[in-house]
Amino acid sequence: MSDPSRFPVSRRRFAAAALAIGLFATSVGQAASASDHLDSPSVIADPRADIGDLYAWMAPDGRHLNLVMTIVGHGFSDKLDYVFHIDSVKRFGGTGKTTRIGCRFAAPERADCALGEIDRAHGDASNEQGLWSRQHRFRVFAGLRDDPFFNNVKGTRAAYNVADAALKRGAAVDAAHCPQFDRATSDAIFEQWKHTDGGPARNLLAGWTPASIVIQVDLDAVNRGGKLLAVWAATVSPERQIDRAGRTLTGNALLGTLDGEEVSDALKERYNAATPATGAPFVPEIEKSLGLYDGFDGRCGNQWLARRAPPPPSSPYRALAELLADDRLWINSASKVCARPFAVELAQFDRHNKAWRRDCGGRTPNVGAINVYRSLLVDASTDRVDDGVERDDKVHSISQFPFLAPADAAGYPR
Repeated sequence: MSDPSRFPVSRRRFAAAALAIGLFATSVGQAASASDHLDSPSVIADPRADIGDLYAWMAPDGRHLNLVMTIVGHGFSDKLDYVFHIDSVKRFGGTGKTTRIGCRFAAPERADCALGEIDRAHGDASNEQGLWSRQHRFRVFAGLRDDPFFNNVKGTRAAYNVADAALKRGAAVDAAHCPQFDRATSDAIFEQWKHTDGGPARNLLAGWTPASIVIQVDLDAVNRGGKLLAVWAATVSPERQIDRAGRTLTGNALLGTLDGEEVSDALKERYNAATPATGAPFVPEIEKSLGLYDGFDGRCGNQWLARRAPPPPSSPYRALAELLADDRLWINSASKVCARPFAVELAQFDRHNKAWRRDCGGRTPNVGAINVYRSLLVDASTDRVDDGVERDDKVHSISQFPFLAPADAAGYPR
């Protein structure tokens, strides 16, 4: 890469980004405690439109797809559609045949959900057994549940504070926005990441109870285009799409981190109104943020899919940015085992590793997908980043509907 000493502006921009992400980590526990928050003015204005997280995985019986969408606002709006999009393809990366499962709520927990033109469920969806559709092709639960997303938010903030301090002391940043930290700084970043206030790591999101839509659907109703499924979720008003979610981290932490609030807000509004098929314009912004993660281990260029010397004017992070801009959870529906987030993507680029091909990928309520994601961005591993929180404070299920543990009695964060 080019001489890092030539890029003082990049250094200042990274310092601003590190501070912004540190502030995000602090505020997330106050304003909205899940992975897709401090998002855009539209969802801040109505948290019932704000998707916290998306989960999708194969049922152990191999005959059903399980879907979960958590909503920040502790309830559902009667003015919005809550939509799961499932693309079914033969080969990774395409769209193929799309199935839409959309739910509306005329009253709390009273759902009207449609599986395309195939089947429909209408009625009280608050019972833990679920509301069955007319043809029994799917069932739905809607109500407060414990949030399965677990994250050492304070440790993340402390890690970014170490990086920010190093930048202020003059650590260099190269042309691709990758900081070149010394070994002591890198070690300190990872040490802070796995502690909370200097002690054992704690899940800041313990006790958070978002409104949740849980659906179990027959696999043969959604896999008409092939065994690979790509899932994303959206909240939609009569006028426009307000929010969307795919993989954890992409929408909120990889967009606008190098920009001021006004620019960042506008960018996230555009991103939330887009679809995976129209994600290409966000590739350059994602590239900038990928450089930040790549430098955390003190080495630039060892991020997953990074190219050390791409032909100009391409960025070393172009391939990964393009993959992430198509923000969908990928699932291999031929597998009943779902223990490895990113398994489908990793199998696509590492065909010799049989473990990836045997796993369904996706995201279950029990797997720390965000640490896998961060690790891939740091050094192409799946375990480099450890925030010290191994599991949620509640026990969730991948087989027992409605999967998520019951909410605390108060129904709101402790």
